[in-house]
Amino acid sequence: MKRHKVRKTYKEINEKIRAGNVVVVTAEEIIDIVERKGNVEAAKQVDVVTTGTFGPMCSSGAFLNFGHPSPRIKGTRTWLNDVAAYGGIAAVDCYIGATEVVEGDPLNSIHPGEFNYGGGHVIEDLVAGNVIRLRVEGYGTDCYPARKYEKNITIHDLRDAMLFNPRNAYQNYSCAVNMSDRTIYTYMGVLRPFMVNATYSTSGQLSPLLNDPYCSTIGIGTRIFLGGTQGFVSWHGTQHRTQVLRGENGVPRESAATIAVIGNMKEMNPEWLAAASFLGYGVSLYVGIGIPIPVLNEEVVKHAAVRDEDIYVQIYDYGVDYPSGKAKSLGEINYKELRSGQITLNGKAVDTAPLSSYYKARQIAHLLKEWIEKGTFFIGEPQQMLPGC
Repeated sequence: MKRHKVRKTYKEINEKIRAGNVVVVTAEEIIDIVERKGNVEAAKQVDVVTTGTFGPMCSSGAFLNFGHPSPRIKGTRTWLNDVAAYGGIAAVDCYIGATEVVEGDPLNSIHPGEFNYGGGHVIEDLVAGNVIRLRVEGYGTDCYPARKYEKNITIHDLRDAMLFNPRNAYQNYSCAVNMSDRTIYTYMGVLRPFMVNATYSTSGQLSPLLNDPYCSTIGIGTRIFLGGTQGFVSWHGTQHRTQVLRGENGVPRESAATIAVIGNMKEMNPEWLAAASFLGYGVSLYVGIGIPIPVLNEEVVKHAAVRDEDIYVQIYDYGVDYPSGKAKSLGEINYKELRSGQITLNGKAVDTAPLSSYYKARQIAHLLKEWIEKGTFFIGEPQQMLPGC
């Protein structure tokens, strides 16, 4: 077992929060502190490091319970603003996925499709308090005799509204380019031919899982900022993996860990939960997530002080290689270079643009810092660590 010069517990840090003398800094602020004071002194001084990310996270959605009408109904088909929700759960429960498209959308029949409304928009509308048209169909049973039900509702009319996202906060997502001779429309945005542009979607040195590369403080039960309120890590996310290429600093150099998250949608804010329409691709949902990293020892603070120039990402061709299922890395680049607005690939200057918002990620980290300093947010000790961590 590794011996540390600094040792803190979750209980001790939460007692400091309760007493109002906790020291909290953001993932940007810890970089300078570590550079000036070193890992050990920084770990002694700082109790919590806050992180943030705000980007499109397709694997998102919400469990909704709309309550029984009179007469009762067993909803087998459900729509909200003509967007289908999965009803095979229970009589008046459904799950609406962020990427589901409104019924009758032309999709890509006229390419590229606009995808103006879908599940992500329903979720944003609900969180914003807008009126939604609920439509339910059932086949009729002795206990649930109604066959149709329609009503205009807001989120306050729902018995329950739980955001549950199976895969969020991807640890180091790839960078996309297009080496083909035609413009392509992807979940990484519009990519011009012959590598004119490159896109990426991670907040780098602010990104939650990049500041804790081995997920040593993040697990099931971790309390997080989610959509503008407190939420929780509920499980590891789909496609979660940890046996990946890593740098000497432990940071994955390719896509790695993910988290599943849950929270009360009735307390969320559309500023941190916003729909997106991707030309030629579909609908998604921008999700704001912030995770506080408790400084348990100097190793935690060392990882939390990671800089953009020390985080590398793989570059893939989305024109031919990626859709064929035979993607191979064209090289790797660090986030300092990506955020500069231009990189060099195969001797060619390529303009870069993020799909995620660094500005809003920074806001999330500062909001989370304020909540902790005010004593309204406590650190949740994981009940179980993520697989492979």
